[in-house]
Amino acid sequence: MDVDQPSTSTSGANQGGPPAIAADATINGPSFYYKSSRLGTEMLQSLNLLRIDGVLCDVNLLNSSRSISAHRVVLAACSNYFRAMFSCNLSETRKENIEMPGMDWLTFQSLINFAYTGELSITGASVQQLLPAACLLQMTEVQDACCAFLTRQMDPSNCLGIRAFADTHACRELVRSADKYALDKFQEVMASEEFAQLALPQLLEIIASEELNVKSEEQVFTAAMQWVKHEVQQRKHLLYQVLSHVRLPFCSPKFIVSTVSEDPLVKQDPGCRDLVDEAKNYLLLPLERSKMQGPRYRARKPLKYGEVLYAVGGWCSGDAIASVEMLDPSKQMPQWRPVEPMQKRRCGVGVAVLDGLLYAVGGHDGQSYLNSIERFDPVTNKWSDDVAPTSTCRTSVGVGVLDGYLFAVGGQDGVSCLNVVERYDAYRNEWSRVASMSTRRLGVSVAVLNGCLYAVGGSDGHSPLNTVEKFDPRTNKWYTVRSMHTRRKHLGSAVYGGELYAVGGRDDMTELSSAERYDPAADDWVPVVAMNQRRS
Repeated sequence: MDVDQPSTSTSGANQGGPPAIAADATINGPSFYYKSSRLGTEMLQSLNLLRIDGVLCDVNLLNSSRSISAHRVVLAACSNYFRAMFSCNLSETRKENIEMPGMDWLTFQSLINFAYTGELSITGASVQQLLPAACLLQMTEVQDACCAFLTRQMDPSNCLGIRAFADTHACRELVRSADKYALDKFQEVMASEEFAQLALPQLLEIIASEELNVKSEEQVFTAAMQWVKHEVQQRKHLLYQVLSHVRLPFCSPKFIVSTVSEDPLVKQDPGCRDLVDEAKNYLLLPLERSKMQGPRYRARKPLKYGEVLYAVGGWCSGDAIASVEMLDPSKQMPQWRPVEPMQKRRCGVGVAVLDGLLYAVGGHDGQSYLNSIERFDPVTNKWSDDVAPTSTCRTSVGVGVLDGYLFAVGGQDGVSCLNVVERYDAYRNEWSRVASMSTRRLGVSVAVLNGCLYAVGGSDGHSPLNTVEKFDPRTNKWYTVRSMHTRRKHLGSAVYGGELYAVGGRDDMTELSSAERYDPAADDWVPVVAMNQRRS
């Protein structure tokens, strides 16, 4: 029996094939924009596999009697040096084999691997070859990474050498960082071997700076004389030129008379004796000071006058607040005084100092949880919000600084208590995740001891914790340590004398006045004297 089939509106091209949307169908709604988060990474991985297998490679790079096969387009995309070589009609544009002298094989191999993987291992030994090679090949990201590494490795014993190395390779930001570090840490830098070996122009640039951070001008005189006497026969004729940049009028009268005037080298140099007389006149004839002009008669403007305390944000009268106050304990009558408020109200905010700047991380503004960050510069008394946000909104977050990075630890996002830990690289203005804690913690206190970041107590969202764990950046792992005797959330912690103190907080019932101390060698907590008042 024949049965009539219902007619359809699909075109003949689809008959017998997969179903298609009817031609007269209407699809409403907004357009959808898709951007792949995987394409870039997966494409690089595929290109690297092609390189390893020697597929579609169109150039061989020769170095130290060895060769690496590669793709011109990848090299040109990563290096302005290769881009010019392959696209500017040079002789190498069509060559299959290209000599690459001037760098060692391991360094060259590392840079080509970076072009395909975006990964690079930098050490104290390798950076001295990597940075010059990256400069030669104009691989700016590698240059920046090397400079960031050297910035983190900077200390009073090597900052002047790093500065000279950076200057040789025209790394201006690193030069500025090293200059700032040397001026800021001058009291320690002046004792280093690198300081004794400085060339005269570099020495004069340092001791002439308005921003030289010293407690007294007497330290500058001492440093100048140390430099001259390090190679006294070769340098004694430079003494007047050096002391001309020391602001002797700001030394004490006793120091001028008993130390400067009595130094044998000063006594032998007529110009230096004139400088001493100038200083004496300034000190003994105050009415004549207005006639004395020039840099030697101006006090310096040091970078740091001492440590101060900041109280940042919080909760008051039923709402989050943005106000900030500062206390200078060095004053004869210390008082809290207001400074520039934050741009957002923040309670439960995490606060830490990195590179002389105060960071306020996350918190709650009274209505929503925040992932934004603000940064305060005490020199300008200004907050800026140009810091990258954390990947997760969080309040009651623990914040600490370790190895030149800012860490945001735990907290809560309004839905759950967090064990997520993020690390901020100020040089790149980027947050990245590191290993998560084994326990979720809000109201956690964070401290740094013996190169590790400690997460102390807090709450798991249900009850206060007495557990403690530490993060080792060398292994990117958290390790459990001995628990405290008392459960504590919203506590304070600090390191003193090589031991970790946990103070106050709140347990299941009430605020606490008790405190305890952790000895990392014994892996044990012991009670210490309680505070006079309960607090969290």
